[in-house]
Amino acid sequence: MTNLLGSLSDNFIFRLGKFSLPVPYWQAIATVFLLFLLVVLIAKFRRHYVDWSLKGAVFGIFFGFLLALILEGFLIIGGRTALTSVLGWKNPPAPLADALDAGRTRLVQVLGIKSEIPSSFAMENTTVRGAIELLQNLNPADTKKVKSIICTP
Repeated sequence: MTNLLGSLSDNFIFRLGKFSLPVPYWQAIATVFLLFLLVVLIAKFRRHYVDWSLKGAVFGIFFGFLLALILEGFLIIGGRTALTSVLGWKNPPAPLADALDAGRTRLVQVLGIKSEIPSSFAMENTTVRGAIELLQNLNPADTKKVKSIICTP
């Protein structure tokens, strides 16, 4: 046993080019072991970190997708989509407009909506002339209600 301890206290000469460093064997063994332990711990930490981030990512992607579907549903019911709103299209291309109308009709059927915004009102801004035309197209009872709302102080 004393022979083993004596040999561990002997120096190992570490040479790198012209540089030489006398290191006891026990320090060299401890350094190699600690480097091995460091690599194993970093790998283990990386594995846990990736697992944690993927668990949160699946949760975030699920709720992000759900929120996007809800918002897009409201926009489609209103006669627009996020794509046409972002791009600022007042009149999207015919194939896209047909796809939007078909999707809107199907969504309205699935949700069972009774009162929906007409697409002609949702797609364009109302002008004074348009408001006057709408007022003239109302039945007399509705016209009387509108006049009472506007003219009554």
